[in-house]
Amino acid sequence: MIERFDGASEEERAARHSLAERLAMMEPERRKIFFRGLPAKLKAEFFRDWHMLARPAQLPPVGDWRIWMIMAGRGFGKTRAGAQWVLKLAETPGLRIALLGPTDDEARSVMIEGSSGILASAQDGERPVWEPSLGRLSWANGTRAFVHSGANPEALRGPEHDYAWCDELAKWARAEASWDNLMFGLRRGVLPRVLVTTTPRPTRLMRRLAESGDVALTRGRTADSALLAPSVVDYLTGLYGGTRFGRQELDGELIEDAEGSLWPRDLIERCRVEAVIARSEATRQSSFGESDQSPAGLLRCARNDGFRRIVVGVDPPASAGGDACGIVVCVLCDDDVAYVVEDASVSGKSPEGWARAVAVAACKWGADRVVAEGNQGGAMVESVLRAADVDLPVRMVHASIGKSARAEPVAALFERGAAKFAGAFPALEDELAGLIAGGGYEGPGRSPDRADAMVWAMTELMLGRRRAEPRIRRL
Repeated sequence: MIERFDGASEEERAARHSLAERLAMMEPERRKIFFRGLPAKLKAEFFRDWHMLARPAQLPPVGDWRIWMIMAGRGFGKTRAGAQWVLKLAETPGLRIALLGPTDDEARSVMIEGSSGILASAQDGERPVWEPSLGRLSWANGTRAFVHSGANPEALRGPEHDYAWCDELAKWARAEASWDNLMFGLRRGVLPRVLVTTTPRPTRLMRRLAESGDVALTRGRTADSALLAPSVVDYLTGLYGGTRFGRQELDGELIEDAEGSLWPRDLIERCRVEAVIARSEATRQSSFGESDQSPAGLLRCARNDGFRRIVVGVDPPASAGGDACGIVVCVLCDDDVAYVVEDASVSGKSPEGWARAVAVAACKWGADRVVAEGNQGGAMVESVLRAADVDLPVRMVHASIGKSARAEPVAALFERGAAKFAGAFPALEDELAGLIAGGGYEGPGRSPDRADAMVWAMTELMLGRRRAEPRIRRL
């Protein structure tokens, strides 16, 4: 895998590659001479020492920075860099470290239990005790690390920390509120610091940090990692190289809006409503005096009013194992505002598999209707949904105009505040930002399946027959 870097100069290798990688690039005879000259103890530890394995971009920058942000493409090695940074900090007794992911589950599965996470990266004898029920890592010297969610800023109101590692900041549902509460609590020790490891998305907070003069910014590309097979890099580059999505996900660029985007990022941020997204992070009492933990129940309690209608929009894939099946839940509240409340889309599923996902979303939210596009075999789509026990009205719709043209009236709803996002939906938002007025798509994937599902749901809720009938015929 290292062969693709053979043409690099010594200066490039020193700047971009780890000592271990540079050794692998040496001529065999030179490499033998180098290892023969190493003391036995150093030779045994050579490939266990992170400073030997890490590329320069994976090591902390020099200086008295407070925030270090690694903004890089997928597969760059961001998680391993974060895990090793925490493990090095934990050698100091008595520290308190915050570990924040997009959700509690993602923080645990990626930052702690993942293949590049803290537990896998720790050396024998240095591995902390992991208590999943408490969301806590404990080292023998008294240092502790605590899991938090970027979707729950209130849990960060009060705890004090010496350091924090924030992963995939661009995906946090309540990014700004969580970040601000973290900053207020980052006040222990002489020089509190935070490391951010993230694939870029042009959210308001990401822009703010990237443009700040006191943030040490490290950029990197997927292709920088020598651990990825050349076939993987070549395949992804062939698919996405040169596209806006590829520049973001592979090259780690913070891409601004496509010209003519129907959903510019500023509009998405402006339409995001934090007051209604504490669905799974609060315990409410139902009218029967019992805890109502369903998303619908919690959203009702958060808003203090009811739902007039709940619709699940579905954009079925053309074939099994092909594009994603877009499944998006939207609700119309008593204030005449419609909210996107869940992106339940699935990929790589058989017709029975994605139909079950539709049924689960409809049941969870108590939906009034499922609206599904039937251009790709309408009768089959309806029969598959019926077989999955979707026991509510299923309306099949046929598109007579392009996706962008269908989306324009829905985008206007967001522009005038009649439609909003009840939380963060990164994959859906990336597709919406790629829809271009007048036609065209510059977002991820071949087709904006999630965006199309949302458009069908919002059209059913807000535009109705006045706008939908000229463009949609029923079966």
